[in-house]
Amino acid sequence: MRTITTTEELARFCEAAKSEAYVTLDTEFLRERTYYSKLCLIQMALPGAEGDAVLVDPLVDGLSLEPLYDLFRHEATVKVFHAARQDLEIFFVEGNVFPIPLFDTQVAAMVCGFGDQVGYETLVRKIAKQNLDKTSRFTDWSRRPLSEAQKVYALADVTHLRVIYEFLAKELARTGRQKWVEEELGILLDPETYITRPDEAWERVKTRTTSGRFLAVVKELARFREDYAQTRNVPRSRVYKDDALLELASTRPTNVEELGRSRLLLREGRKTEIADGILAAVKAGMEAKPEDFPKPDTSRDQIQVDSALADLLRVLLKSKSEEEGVAQKLIASSADLDAIAAGERGVAALKGWRGEVFGKDALRLCKGEIALSAHGGAVRVIQV
Repeated sequence: MRTITTTEELARFCEAAKSEAYVTLDTEFLRERTYYSKLCLIQMALPGAEGDAVLVDPLVDGLSLEPLYDLFRHEATVKVFHAARQDLEIFFVEGNVFPIPLFDTQVAAMVCGFGDQVGYETLVRKIAKQNLDKTSRFTDWSRRPLSEAQKVYALADVTHLRVIYEFLAKELARTGRQKWVEEELGILLDPETYITRPDEAWERVKTRTTSGRFLAVVKELARFREDYAQTRNVPRSRVYKDDALLELASTRPTNVEELGRSRLLLREGRKTEIADGILAAVKAGMEAKPEDFPKPDTSRDQIQVDSALADLLRVLLKSKSEEEGVAQKLIASSADLDAIAAGERGVAALKGWRGEVFGKDALRLCKGEIALSAHGGAVRVIQV
């Protein structure tokens, strides 16, 4: 098991990868104590049963990942990941780069009938016909030296991935569904997927109150927390949790003494720097003009869902999913079906490949142009 610890070694491996059709990749990281993931290890493997497979140690002083980023920009070599979102976020934050072209075996497996968000271990067992030892999964990847067990576990995440990728790529070519996967990967390759703006952080805080003044304070508290967490690279929950934020938005302390009465604010949130930020945020929210109050999205609350039609759409979705061998959740969510049943037509399930597989018949069902019939264990679409 070879571990790359210098920029020169990494450059040589990446140059070799550029002559290959694809390279498989994975990462190990920690995020419990930081806002952004701390990259601890990179695994890479070249094609073939005996293809070179290496570990890259990004924690070594002086090692630059620029050769890897250069490989990411090399469009003649496909970069293969499984469940790539968190890996891509790391590389986008650290290097402002995405691997192009990208192949995500989890997305491809959902398109190829392996179920909703199928795990890597399942694919290894079903496609590579191997079993994985997962005992090292939750170890501390930032500690050095790595154990042999950790190294074996890490390399397995990219060596079996070669077999899985080649199988799924052939299956997509056979069914002509490559474009379906590419459409899904567009979301993963969109920078907006990984950007959290402090001004928009309040939208992630769940509250039942729609009071403009209350939401104005929530917005300022969420903005301060997000900015503080990003700037100092600490988890937002270490600043203060959502329940404490909502309590503060209700009690609206104006000084340190009033702030000290909070039941839910943890010790970390009582430190001077954070306490001052909280008081300033509350003050800003209280001074906000009514025309500047944040406007909650209440559109979902206002839609009138035809529950009977929504149930029929669920039956149609199950039928189409089984017929096409595609995971239901990849085609449409429960919220999508409710929206369609309420008359919305901008839903993703009605567009692109989803429209071909499900959306067209979903609209016909809404218009009363088709009906559904049970025949044995199958559901049939009948022209009306």
